[in-house]
Amino acid sequence: MLASYILVLSPLDLSGPELKLLVIIIAASVLIATNAIRADVVALLVMLSLGLLQVLPPDQALSGFSQPAVLTIIGLFIITGSLERTGVIQWVADRLSIIAGNSELRLMLVFMLTGAFLSLLMNNIAAGAVLLPAAMSVARNRNVAPSKILMPMAFGTLLGGMATLFTTANIIISGSLHSMGQRSLTMVDFIPAGGVTVIAGVIYMAVIGRRLLPARESVGRAMMHPDLAQTYGLAERLWEVTVKPGSPLIHQHLSETLIGSRLGLTVLAIWHGREARIPPAPSDVLDQEDILLVLGREDRVRQLEELHTVIGRDGHYPPAGHKLPVKLTEVLIAPRSPAIGHTLKELRHRTKFGLTTVALWREGRSYRTDVGEFPLQAGDALLMVGPPDRIRVLADEPGYIVLDQPTAEPLRASMATIASLVITLAVITLSAVGVLPTAEAMITGATLLVLIRAVTMEDAYRAVEWKVIVLIGGMLPLGTAMAATGMAASIGHAFATKLAPAGPLALVAGLYLFTVLMTQLMGGQVTALVVGPIAVSAAVHLGINPAGVGVAVAMACSVAFLTPIAHPVNILMMGPGGYTFKDFFRVGLGLTIVCFLSLLVVMPLFWGI
Repeated sequence: MLASYILVLSPLDLSGPELKLLVIIIAASVLIATNAIRADVVALLVMLSLGLLQVLPPDQALSGFSQPAVLTIIGLFIITGSLERTGVIQWVADRLSIIAGNSELRLMLVFMLTGAFLSLLMNNIAAGAVLLPAAMSVARNRNVAPSKILMPMAFGTLLGGMATLFTTANIIISGSLHSMGQRSLTMVDFIPAGGVTVIAGVIYMAVIGRRLLPARESVGRAMMHPDLAQTYGLAERLWEVTVKPGSPLIHQHLSETLIGSRLGLTVLAIWHGREARIPPAPSDVLDQEDILLVLGREDRVRQLEELHTVIGRDGHYPPAGHKLPVKLTEVLIAPRSPAIGHTLKELRHRTKFGLTTVALWREGRSYRTDVGEFPLQAGDALLMVGPPDRIRVLADEPGYIVLDQPTAEPLRASMATIASLVITLAVITLSAVGVLPTAEAMITGATLLVLIRAVTMEDAYRAVEWKVIVLIGGMLPLGTAMAATGMAASIGHAFATKLAPAGPLALVAGLYLFTVLMTQLMGGQVTALVVGPIAVSAAVHLGINPAGVGVAVAMACSVAFLTPIAHPVNILMMGPGGYTFKDFFRVGLGLTIVCFLSLLVVMPLFWGI
């Protein structure tokens, strides 16, 4: 990406402010692309740098959080949260099991199209998170590998985001147009071009893409499936540790034995006579002839022999006639979970929920040792064992997605439910037809939902993904700076000069491909903030409809198919689908090409470019 900037800017004679701004942009891009510093922290550094280095006056450098784009996204988060909390979205997800049928192709199409539809009205990540448990349940009941459903569903949410204004990147591009003296975008601007791309993308997945999908279980289902447990390495790491007379472990609390903290082992259960302690508490006292079910590497488990224990796998557990009152479940860390960045030990997860984590699945790899020491990331799949009632408690905790939750109760048409639907449809309609500016419409809808108690103010605060708000609010002044210093015009002129001889469509295609590349590295939100002013300036320079160019670039910000890290909804599907990075590239490359070819069709057809 750095090379792309140098290539475009090399012929330019940069002024002092432009040079400072270029350094800020490159530094921020490198930090975000390498994940050296959290993206929202980088955004704050960008905002401060613009003011301290006098690239912008202080009031303009700090103006990002007052922009309509930020208010629109806050309102949209709250409206989405209301639809989730009143059960509307879950009801839609549950109904899918009825219409999905038993055909693998039909299952894929149902969830892909539903993901696209929900993304018209709500955040892509929220749409994916709501549909995920339903997709896993249907896949399990129909005996279809989740990998055949989840990636198409994620791609469906991204495709649907191209056909609506209510995608973060699309809102940002609309804000860039408005800040540069052009008209803002509306829902009507996205539906025709985005709709064609959605149809083309679904056809590609139905005809070609589905044949490239792996037939793979999630790590959780694999471990519950006897002949696949060996594949994921759980079976060879389960050990029986019998405490013999004379062992120093006798009369010690489990927490005092240092089995976990010193050796990195996990005690899944303790059998004391015919009594099973599952999961055991740190305060449980060990006695002679207790049998500990331990998970860990053999070299570490063998160190317990020094403490007068017998290590084996003779099948002594559970005691005859004792039924294990536990189940194995798979839990995902949601993209905006408060657990992100913390370890299970820091969260005191075992004590709080009474569940034992036996493995962690991250980016195509299963980890079974020192699981409690891993700082959690969005999309991590945790394999937990414990009583069903404790699993239900975890399912109600914000930030965790339990994939085998019991089917939700039927939706009751309460006043809050009906009001949420009516208000949501009303504000979207008023925004789409231009009766109210989008920001005012979204904030009005969110406020009404709070006033009628469809969502509490506390729930409204929790529904907002503040990391995204800080990221956008901090980075928005970057676009203002690019326009004020003339950098956007300079880069836009460079793009226009290089691509103008081939015609307006070539300019749009060039900007589109440049945006797609940056999206794979930095994500669509940051890319929209950086590319938006450049695209608008290039369009103005060549006399091309800026709104049409804005739509093209906004759609490119949703082409996040090549890597799982290009969009959080992809990361969310990795563990449950058992995907690797190669899987996304193999399936996503063709879909990226299809989207590009669709652009070459829809731009002349709907925008005269």
